[in-house]
Amino acid sequence: MTDATITATATPANRLSRESSPYLLLHAHNPVDWYPWGEEALARARAEDKPIFLSVGYSTCYWCHVMERESFSSPDVAARMNRDFVNVKLDREERPDLDEIYMAATQILSGQGGWPNSVFLTPDLKPFYAGTYFPPEDRYGRPGFTSVLAGLAESWRTRRGDVEEQAGELAEAMRRYLEQRDRAAAAPPPPDVARRALDSLARRYDAAWGGFGEAPKFPTPSNLFLLLHWADRDPQAAAMLAGTLDQMARGGLYDQLAGGFHRYATDREWKVPHFEKMLYDNGLLLEVYARSHARSGDLETARIARETAAFLGRELSAPEGAFWSAIDAETDGHEGAYYVWARAELDAALGPEDAAFLAPLYGFDGPPFFEGDRYVLHLPAPVDELARRRQLGPAELLAEIAPLRQRLLAARERRPRPATDDKVLTDWNGTAVAGLATAGEALGDPQLVARAARAADFLLQELRPAGGPLLHAWRGGAAKIPAMLADYALLGHGLLALHRASGERRWLDAAAELTHEQIERLGDPGNGGFFTAGASADVLFRSKDIFDGAMPGANAVAALNLVELAERTRERKWLDPARRTLQAFGGLVASFPEGARTMAIAAERYAAVAGEDSRPAGDAAAAGARSAVGELEELGRQLVTTRLEVGEPGEDDWRPFRLTLGIAPGWHLNANPPANPSLIPTSLAAKGARFREVAYPPGDRPLYEGEIAITGALVAEEPGARLLLTYQPCDESRCLPPVRAELSLPSTA
Repeated sequence: MTDATITATATPANRLSRESSPYLLLHAHNPVDWYPWGEEALARARAEDKPIFLSVGYSTCYWCHVMERESFSSPDVAARMNRDFVNVKLDREERPDLDEIYMAATQILSGQGGWPNSVFLTPDLKPFYAGTYFPPEDRYGRPGFTSVLAGLAESWRTRRGDVEEQAGELAEAMRRYLEQRDRAAAAPPPPDVARRALDSLARRYDAAWGGFGEAPKFPTPSNLFLLLHWADRDPQAAAMLAGTLDQMARGGLYDQLAGGFHRYATDREWKVPHFEKMLYDNGLLLEVYARSHARSGDLETARIARETAAFLGRELSAPEGAFWSAIDAETDGHEGAYYVWARAELDAALGPEDAAFLAPLYGFDGPPFFEGDRYVLHLPAPVDELARRRQLGPAELLAEIAPLRQRLLAARERRPRPATDDKVLTDWNGTAVAGLATAGEALGDPQLVARAARAADFLLQELRPAGGPLLHAWRGGAAKIPAMLADYALLGHGLLALHRASGERRWLDAAAELTHEQIERLGDPGNGGFFTAGASADVLFRSKDIFDGAMPGANAVAALNLVELAERTRERKWLDPARRTLQAFGGLVASFPEGARTMAIAAERYAAVAGEDSRPAGDAAAAGARSAVGELEELGRQLVTTRLEVGEPGEDDWRPFRLTLGIAPGWHLNANPPANPSLIPTSLAAKGARFREVAYPPGDRPLYEGEIAITGALVAEEPGARLLLTYQPCDESRCLPPVRAELSLPSTA
């Protein structure tokens, strides 16, 4: 463990001191009687008939650290926890399968998700209450953690039946929530889903600043991979790709001194980031920038690829050969303290003359814009434009800036460093292997390919002991936790990239061997596709990962790997599991390709390699697709309740009305007007009636959550007049089909 790695204080230790996760070790000296997730904790809960408090987080999570300092370090809070609950700490990066399940519970119960995820479970692992960060006492409009503990302990003692009934109902809701995505069709999605996914992305494109949607803005590599997929065939896709990569690289999202990307931008302009740096972001974005350079020859994308690869080598490389997971956002409790600058600090590091020269180039010539008196370094204009202003070529300007950057970097490196999470995760390392191999090939740099090979060798030797099966996490010489689908898929993707870059057959053979193991361990022989994780007594449900999020959906990457194996090996046997994977989600992807962009790419790639159209053939297939969509529409109807109240007519026969919508926790509707034209707004129309003065509530972000009301006045013109309501339910990862409901008007008294 390096000096920059998360460490605990020298006070009495709890059970977490025997764990390897840096996040769990952060809590090893809390007065809380913590257990790691496992049979010991679960058996105690059953034996003592106590509810479980499950706290899920990760080492670079800012609010996780805040709750650890405020609540879990408090002897008074710990005493309450220890008396009434069995307390379990979970690193979401070690067990993403459990994280997905209990995040679904939090979204359903509270209407939002995030970390720390605070979930209260019955001894049989069913959640009955959940939230995210809780302050120690009531504030920020949130209940205090001590109040929550007291209230839930009292409910467990005095209203046990109600609690268990709620837990059972929630578990059923979670099952529907997680399993409704698994809707097998008679054929893979048609190839045109990739075009429809692109069209949806184009409607959300921010032409001024690149990227998609409003703040906060995430890099979302699956969006960029879709643009790469189309860039050589579609000028608009190429322009969106170039614009987004340029704006991200010039903003504060990118570390202008040391290279590498921060987690996301808090603003539309990519200027102020959330400062944690994740291995998977940088591995995926390295691949995107390298591939973009390979197709366009753009020198700036090449520069960003080289610097990102150098960042991985310098700051996230483990001595053993693999890559560490992440670098924290905060230092000594202050977000971004390592990265931001006061003007006096810049002047002291550069000197007045050089500071005046660099200020307009790195965006500190105007007023400070971070926490009152700080700057985040960024490039206000493209490098070639900045160079033209000084009558220089881009390479000349960069050479002139280079020693000044080094001076600032040296000054920054004298500051206390944020902590590094030094565990090795197979799936995240797979993204780095793919990024480095692709960059080495695109940039003609064999050293980058060799660095990717070194990491791959480590993973195959240390996380696949004695030849298998594959494991998920390694730290301090020990590997543990059976691999999940993302481990197989993303490591396989990296191995295929290594084979392409090096020409060495061993990487192709390793990818094929791991894919065989993936099929045996995680394949669903009945419905196709792959489960997120293996069967286990401590997992309530086995779900399947399809939707793109911070990383591409694991089933989609698995499908792409299978298609690529068929191409590389010239063995069509790989196409059958590829087809079955695509079929497993065929109805969903065909209806909503914008939520599964990587799977849409896989559908088009499969059709090209397999030599088939892959459109559903015959009435039975069409009926299957309609059935899948129909089930999703029915779910959408169940998520929203309606109550229409109509008043007495006035002298002009117009009647005031109020339509109240109750939206299920964890879901929202698009506001009217929506955030952008691609979204379907909540709206009213009339059938056999007219209305006027219709007022939609103002949305938050803008969207509707909880209970909202639409008001106006109407007059019926025909018998059986109705209001027609349209809305589209969405959660944090996808939208369901739009729902159109007819509401009968009550008769006049």
